[in-house]
Amino acid sequence: MATQTAAPTGPRRFRPTLGPSIVTAITVALLLALGAWQLERMAWKQGLIDALEAHRQLPPVVLPAKVDDPEAWRYRSVSVTGTFRHTDELHIVAYSADARQGYQIVTPLVRADGSTVLVNRGWVPTDFLDRDSRPDSFIAGEVTVTGMARPGWPQGWFVPDNSPEKNTWFWGDLPAMAKAAHAPDALPLFVEADATPNPGGLPIGGQSVVNLRNDHLQYAITWFALAVGVFAVYFLYHFKPVPPEKA
Repeated sequence: MATQTAAPTGPRRFRPTLGPSIVTAITVALLLALGAWQLERMAWKQGLIDALEAHRQLPPVVLPAKVDDPEAWRYRSVSVTGTFRHTDELHIVAYSADARQGYQIVTPLVRADGSTVLVNRGWVPTDFLDRDSRPDSFIAGEVTVTGMARPGWPQGWFVPDNSPEKNTWFWGDLPAMAKAAHAPDALPLFVEADATPNPGGLPIGGQSVVNLRNDHLQYAITWFALAVGVFAVYFLYHFKPVPPEKA
């Protein structure tokens, strides 16, 4: 008949060994450092969010003829006055605020001082991308546009490449878009028009979505929890029964 040896039930003692202790110390130190770094990132991100929110609350200002630091203008409410060059409009594949498929219309605006700004006039449904389908949208003469300044944005992981030859754009490669619009010296930011209606109802402005998230606290908690978990495993592994004394 097989017998089963009972687990030791006597006193236990913490008996660390050198190798696992070194590995655990390095691992825990690294995890704590990552957690502390995330806390620093959280403070930095919150400061950025606060600054950007303050920008959004300011009254519109006239965009200058030259912008050296586009980041300083991010999400700032601005106004620009000039004449649209509709023949060079660009099309960004985009969904509307209510999730309908279509395009955002970006048109160069030439100002009296000679500077050019790429204005995102708003969204049109796919059926109205063709210029002949929306003749009323091509405003002639001088206009003033109020909206939000925004630098270009990078290509995301699953975002297709832009196709300048087809005038189909998926991400905000501003230098390439300015070149395609025959405005290579355009200011290094877009102006995304507000919801002021356009003639004929298209494009539909006010499509800008600003989603400023600060997830760094969650990341910090994750790293700190992993550090606690690693140390707990190390402690339990070395919390061993005291061997019986020999007679």
